Amino acid sequence: MPQLTDQSAIDEHGQAGTWMTPAEYGASRAAVWTAAVVLVTDVRGRVLIQSVDYRADRLLPGGAVDAGEAPSAAAARELREELGVDGRYPRGLAVDWIPADTPGFPPEMRFPGEILHVYDGGTWTPERIAAVRLPDQEITAIHFAEPADLPALMDPGDARRALSALRARINGSGTALLEDGRPTAPTALDRLGVLRTRRIPQHDAWHPGPVPAGLPVRDRRAWLFAPDGRVLLLVSRDTGAAHLPPPTAGTTEGAAPLGHRKCGRGAHARAAARLTCLPPGTDTDPGYARLLATPEQVRELNDWGRAGDDELAAVDAARAALGLPVPTRTPPTDIPEEGARW
Repeated sequence: MPQLTDQSAIDEHGQAGTWMTPAEYGASRAAVWTAAVVLVTDVRGRVLIQSVDYRADRLLPGGAVDAGEAPSAAAARELREELGVDGRYPRGLAVDWIPADTPGFPPEMRFPGEILHVYDGGTWTPERIAAVRLPDQEITAIHFAEPADLPALMDPGDARRALSALRARINGSGTALLEDGRPTAPTALDRLGVLRTRRIPQHDAWHPGPVPAGLPVRDRRAWLFAPDGRVLLLVSRDTGAAHLPPPTAGTTEGAAPLGHRKCGRGAHARAAARLTCLPPGTDTDPGYARLLATPEQVRELNDWGRAGDDELAAVDAARAALGLPVPTRTPPTDIPEEGARW
């Protein structure tokens, strides 16, 4: 920062240096707006967005930070004003820099650019959603949208920001820094564009144990555990869709049926096993990236409804039975192309 003085700064050679008066320095600084929004999901992982009476596209709840107001206080105030919900939102998911030349702002507004904070509003139960009370004006409705639908419902920059913040929440590695909605340090989930394709709803009840005799198995997937308790996850490079792998994705030991979901007259079967070896990437489908993720992250990338909690409990019990640790939530990591052996 330039020295603030009313005399010229003199360097070691006796030459006049750069200096500014406080007024000059203040006038030289860029001025931007500040705003705060909150990302809320329901138990299916859908994102809460609002319809408003002053624009056609939809928004995350939140708004402008008032003079002298902290961004987290603004987030709490806005949700209280817009949804009638009291709460605190201390955890930041993303901080976005929105450039001054962003389309959509009228010239007479003289938009100077904006720093926008995205806070984590958590997962709301049906009971909490039912307690929402909208004001008499401005907010006309709320909706819970599939993440992949956000680009069709929101301004492009708003949709990028919401998806980046949602991936940051799943990564669990702290606040993401964004520029016009794009992460400055993209993670594997960002690079692969997860959640850009509609997830397949699988809301059938979870049934522990083997598939009953006479019930056809339509699909077999497995929770394959690495030594640190994380599991193998496949992500389509074309669509960003996340899937559990088939039981044959690697060399395993201790494999056992975990449970199944009924689907019509068939079943989606799940197994659990310790993963001891993954073949080189050239031996698997090149259309999929192979990641290690926590079971909770796998759950959050899929739409398994409330029964997903039952499946996750069964996965946790299987991990403990295999003598593996509870994994720490970190951003999902790529398996090297040369494979892995433990």
